[in-house]
Amino acid sequence: MVGGNFVNRFDIAGRSYKVIPQIVRVGRLNPDQLQDVYVTGPEGKLIPLSTVATLRETVVPRSLNRFQQLNAVKISGVAMRPLDEALRFLEGEAAKILPKGYVLDYTGESRQLRTEGNRFLPAFALAIVLIFLVLAAQFNSFRDPFVILAGSVPLAIFGALIFTFLKMPDPNTPFWTKGWTTTLNIYSQVGLVTLVGLVSKNGILIVEFANKLQLRGLPKLDAVRQAAMTRLRPILMTSAATIAGHFPLTLVSGAGAAARNSIGLVLVGGMFVGTLFTLFVVPSIYMLMARDHSHDREREAEVALPPPVPAGE
Repeated sequence: MVGGNFVNRFDIAGRSYKVIPQIVRVGRLNPDQLQDVYVTGPEGKLIPLSTVATLRETVVPRSLNRFQQLNAVKISGVAMRPLDEALRFLEGEAAKILPKGYVLDYTGESRQLRTEGNRFLPAFALAIVLIFLVLAAQFNSFRDPFVILAGSVPLAIFGALIFTFLKMPDPNTPFWTKGWTTTLNIYSQVGLVTLVGLVSKNGILIVEFANKLQLRGLPKLDAVRQAAMTRLRPILMTSAATIAGHFPLTLVSGAGAAARNSIGLVLVGGMFVGTLFTLFVVPSIYMLMARDHSHDREREAEVALPPPVPAGE
């Protein structure tokens, strides 16, 4: 009412200026002066604005945000619980108070979790199945891949999830792990899938060498014991390199720190705990589940024997 937008330009002394119509300052010092503004009526006559409009003060948003081509209100917060649990709480409260016609949508990490988080279990199961099939083709057995995965993956997952659920009982209690916790978000889920492939190599080293020792004539128990002792150094070296390589991700700060921290904590915690217990659990499961290769050794020995020579030749 008291000012307009750009309507034209005019030139003076070689310079171009914008034309923006506006009421003089003394005529717009307070809202009551709007009642003295005249507008053109139906018959072309000027009539006061107060005859056709009522002046009323109210509260309106400074700006109207839009999301997905709809008017939107953005709510931001810090989740002191796992993000998925916080979103479920928000959805439950929204269902109680939002009137008909209002919907709830997400952006950023929350949107990723809602659109891609439900795909984690199928992706994780597919990763396990693919690794199992590759190992089955390599070892020509279904038992050895089961020994490798059962002896390494569950413990590694447990170690990774320690940093996810460590502060869940009382998230408001500050202690030394305050900066070393994450949530089960899309980034930590990627870390869990990656962890399965990394930690499986520990079991592969032990099982593969134990099978070779059995073929050389060692009993099953002696073979797996010597395999664990012999492969101790390679396992520790590769695991230490993996942990050291991912540890800087846990110290990142600034933009994108949450994503990197999540991946780093999952991989570092999973590799540390998985490596620590794999050296004891894999040999135990190997004794219970792995095949005895003494029959293979006897079969190879029979094939290697020269054919009998008839007497008298």
